[in-house]
Amino acid sequence: MPYGGNDWLALAPEATLEPEMPICDPHHHFWDFRTDRIPYHRYLLHELAADINSGHNVHSTVFVEARSMYRPDGPEELRTVGEVEFVQGLAAASANGLYGPGRAAAAIIGHANLNLGDRVEPVLEALRAASPNRFRGVRHSCGWDPHPEVENRAPEDQLASDEFRAGARVLARLGLVYENTVFFPQLPEVAAFARALPDLTIISNHIGGLMRVGPYANKDDEVLAAWRSGITDLASCPNVVMKLGGVGQPRYGFDWHTRETPIGSEELADSLAPLMNFCIRQFGPERCMFESNFPPDKVSFSYNVLYNAFKRLSSGYSVTERAAMFHDNAVRVYGISA
Repeated sequence: MPYGGNDWLALAPEATLEPEMPICDPHHHFWDFRTDRIPYHRYLLHELAADINSGHNVHSTVFVEARSMYRPDGPEELRTVGEVEFVQGLAAASANGLYGPGRAAAAIIGHANLNLGDRVEPVLEALRAASPNRFRGVRHSCGWDPHPEVENRAPEDQLASDEFRAGARVLARLGLVYENTVFFPQLPEVAAFARALPDLTIISNHIGGLMRVGPYANKDDEVLAAWRSGITDLASCPNVVMKLGGVGQPRYGFDWHTRETPIGSEELADSLAPLMNFCIRQFGPERCMFESNFPPDKVSFSYNVLYNAFKRLSSGYSVTERAAMFHDNAVRVYGISA
């Protein structure tokens, strides 16, 4: 990647639009991979605070698991508890106000192996014990694609397996939510899963996993038609909520991360609007949430520019609808107190 980093992002400064609008950012990560292999390999409380305090009125955020800071030993299925323990400490540091007025990780999404079936319950209880006041559920990626050049995160048909569904039923019984990450051809599988577990709140990450690179490059007519069909099917499930974001990742097929000067919010809003507005039309503003997905999306634009773009593309919605998508839905779904 020829560009990237805070110095590069600073080449596209903007005034913050509607700086008083309350925001709950429902999707970001913390990690410290101690390597230069990826951009933004260190993203902890200092880095998040610099972003959420860059102009917008971010009241709270939601941490989503990132396979980082696991326990180094002990039972394999319990090692993921280390991540929640770590983030609980960062959240407590943020809550005292030293890092600004926003409450970072006011809700925490961890990871548990739902393929354990009923045996996942003690893992979920351990995660809850690690964060009694913030733990809200788990993300277990189900991303699988038949093309060998796509990096899979799960075996084929995981969403349909009896063990995985049994584990998901434990989530529902405990009042926890399930964050789902797939590739867009799998959206019908997510819809079938949602219909089979109507009592489980399912949060679809990153507009359903659109991909426009590799085997899906230069096929927009075919790819976008399949994505729209999948989104429409998924939206018919009332227990599914859609996150509007993640599009800054290179696999979404835009060139923003390669530019000499970062994209501005007007062009970004124009590019995002067809995708975001389609999701909003299908799910309704009451089941959509604007997300940052930082730091992965930070390779393409700054936090200030991203939320400016969200505000631009949503300007035609009502005050109530915008409040829902920027703040109220996330606070409700994740049980974040005012």
